[in-house]
Amino acid sequence: MIVCEDLVKIYKSADLEVFALQGLDLTVAEGELMAIIGNSGSGKSTLLNMLGGLDKPSAGKLFVNGIDLLKCSGKDLIRYKRETVGFVWQNNARNLIPYLTALQNIELPMLLKGRRKRLRALDLLEAVGLSHRAHNKLTQLSGGEQQRVAIAIALANEPRLLLADEPTGSVDSRMAEQILDLFRQINRDFGVTVVIVTHDPQLARKVDRVVAIRDGKTSSEIIRKVSYADELAAIQSETAADAENTHEEYAVLDRAGRLQLPEAYVEELGLRKSNKVLVKMEEGSIRLLPPEEE
Repeated sequence: MIVCEDLVKIYKSADLEVFALQGLDLTVAEGELMAIIGNSGSGKSTLLNMLGGLDKPSAGKLFVNGIDLLKCSGKDLIRYKRETVGFVWQNNARNLIPYLTALQNIELPMLLKGRRKRLRALDLLEAVGLSHRAHNKLTQLSGGEQQRVAIAIALANEPRLLLADEPTGSVDSRMAEQILDLFRQINRDFGVTVVIVTHDPQLARKVDRVVAIRDGKTSSEIIRKVSYADELAAIQSETAADAENTHEEYAVLDRAGRLQLPEAYVEELGLRKSNKVLVKMEEGSIRLLPPEEE
């Protein structure tokens, strides 16, 4: 569904150049449920904007559903945003039009595409658990309900890819759990590929793969090794050790053979004192050691 190769994004302002992405590689399979995490300024929101057709890379390759986003004309990009991708913003003011009802908000993308499907809009409201709120306006909905309507809007035109930018950032922890469960349900029921950008590493509990971005590159991947159903069973049976050991973290080796070391390892080995590290092959394993002192 998504192929990023050596993706670079440079923002220029007067004589200043800022590298938001520095040769990022990423592949996302069709139907996958995954998250992208990283600290502020790591480049994760820049990547999401490019996947959504809101910004273009400075260099590299970016394909979504077979579409080359670097070569899209303006008209093709509009079609891409209407038909291929759905977007859920953290700020509900960007998701909803306040003077329209929940049902009318969901119908609007369909009207922009030249069709109106009242039954589909009602089905989407039911899918997000808000069929009883169809005729309520923005001021009559809670923050969590507004976010659920936003997810239904993003699904209105049957996109192949659903993007969510910090979708739980403006709700409490209980509602955040419900929204993440809803993304998993949508991924399963609609077969849509879901990419969630967040700063919360706890999202790994809800998704199948987490890609960490650091300094504009993918630094590690956390991959589920226990099915979500088995994890829930472990939690319900109170086997805490089993419930916690559900994912495995991997460092990412880029095309040039480079990898980023986890921050905790760098600190523990005292590698900040130098920009060098000893690399040794021992019995089929690679060992990384601090430089030998003079």
